[in-house]
Amino acid sequence: MTSSLFLYGILGIVSTIVAFGANRRLFAGDGVGRVAPLEWLYYVVGISSLVLGWYFNVRYTHLYGHRATYVNYVKMLFTNWASDSAAQDYIIVNLVLLPLWTIVEGRRRGLRVAWIFFVMSLFTSLAFSMAMYLALSERQYRYNRAESTASRTS
Repeated sequence: MTSSLFLYGILGIVSTIVAFGANRRLFAGDGVGRVAPLEWLYYVVGISSLVLGWYFNVRYTHLYGHRATYVNYVKMLFTNWASDSAAQDYIIVNLVLLPLWTIVEGRRRGLRVAWIFFVMSLFTSLAFSMAMYLALSERQYRYNRAESTASRTS
């Protein structure tokens, strides 16, 4: 199971690099400048979620060994009525709403490869990928505003 954790970790890193790399213009010297407080908050929440999620995932894989599969993980989400409610919410948000939201709104805002945030959520965490989407959306908003101001003054 350690090899699958390693693989998921690598895929999480790769998908995050793709998201930031595809939108690197937002971080270029002539971009929108320093990280804004709201953007910092998104990064802090996202990284905290990632660390907590991986802590629990590592414990899960070590406890269940060869039975630590996605299928078993999902089955274990549905162990009582309270967790059933939370699990169905999580699954619908992660598999339906997150892709729709990031792809549709990401394109409207001008983010490149907005679909990558859904892929990222499969290997990192839902909260991490949402936080990274929100951080880049915030930066894209400021970038668009700066571009608009620059075009009006030209």
